[in-house]
Amino acid sequence: MEENQNNYFKGRGAQVNTNNRFDKFKLVTEHIEGLDEALMSNQKTEFIYTHPKTIINKIESPDVGMAYSLNPYQGCEHGCIYCYARNTHEYWGYSAGMEFEQKIIIKQNVKETLEKQFSNKNWKAMPIMLSGNTDCYQPIERKLKITRGILETCLKYEHPVGVITKNTLVTRDIDIMQELAKQNLVHVMISITGLDEDTRLLLEPRTATYKGRLAAIKKISEAGIPVGVMVAPIIPGLNNHEIPNVIEQAALNGASNAGYTIVRLNGAIGEIFHDWLFKAYPDRANKIWNQICECHGGDVKDSRFGTRMHGEGKIAQSIQQLFILSKRKHIGHLPKFNFNCDAFDYRAGDSQLSLF
Repeated sequence: MEENQNNYFKGRGAQVNTNNRFDKFKLVTEHIEGLDEALMSNQKTEFIYTHPKTIINKIESPDVGMAYSLNPYQGCEHGCIYCYARNTHEYWGYSAGMEFEQKIIIKQNVKETLEKQFSNKNWKAMPIMLSGNTDCYQPIERKLKITRGILETCLKYEHPVGVITKNTLVTRDIDIMQELAKQNLVHVMISITGLDEDTRLLLEPRTATYKGRLAAIKKISEAGIPVGVMVAPIIPGLNNHEIPNVIEQAALNGASNAGYTIVRLNGAIGEIFHDWLFKAYPDRANKIWNQICECHGGDVKDSRFGTRMHGEGKIAQSIQQLFILSKRKHIGHLPKFNFNCDAFDYRAGDSQLSLF
């Protein structure tokens, strides 16, 4: 792989700031100057604090597999170029491009708001996904511990919770998840897109190493916590050949389940990804782009329920078959994990006792 050193900003995923579709005016650059490039590449991460009134989101999409999601952070410093959550940053008045990685919105009152929701006698317990949007264990979580507070609250009320992350910081909270696991109240998925570190540094510049993520799977599994691997997204022509090795290594480290999705580039992500692709992989960009298009009936912004996640056509079918065979070989047919929704007790907030 060759990296275009002249106009590639290292340490960031997006290489541009796309226009916000909600803005009345658009910012355009007619002449690219070195000064402008330096300002964009060196901009430090900014943290913006909010106090939302509600923090649980009902998932309406029929192909996600969870009832609710909870996102303590909006925007993500990991900088994954393909992230579908980039589009949501436009609702906050920011770009889905570089600003998604540089302007992180922090919900400060999550634990208190969640406890208020759980203590409502009309609340019906259903699994909540952390995070359905941006990574709940992105770097700032090490300092703020908002996600840890969410897990503590779920344990207090015995509420089911799912976790998906690509950060090894998740192992910090094994003590809480062990207690949740005793009642089938937690399941963890670690996202691993491949095993090639050179690819990761371009695709997911500020994430944990693949080796670190495999070690996290092992540590979580050894603690008795159900854990699987999410091979996502699969980008045909770039990392689809990695599927067997990822599943094999994850299984060797204790993964008891596996899932996958094929990349789709909805909203502003198509423009962001296209720009990145031709800068990061100029030698094979056309081939990768055309294969992504083929997987989605010619439309990279495919939003059709049922096909948007796994694609269609011959390339998508070959990816699906490779995944199924790899999962069958290395993980087998283990029983599907089922969350326990019966232990929940909205009256737990009445007690002054706490495990932590």
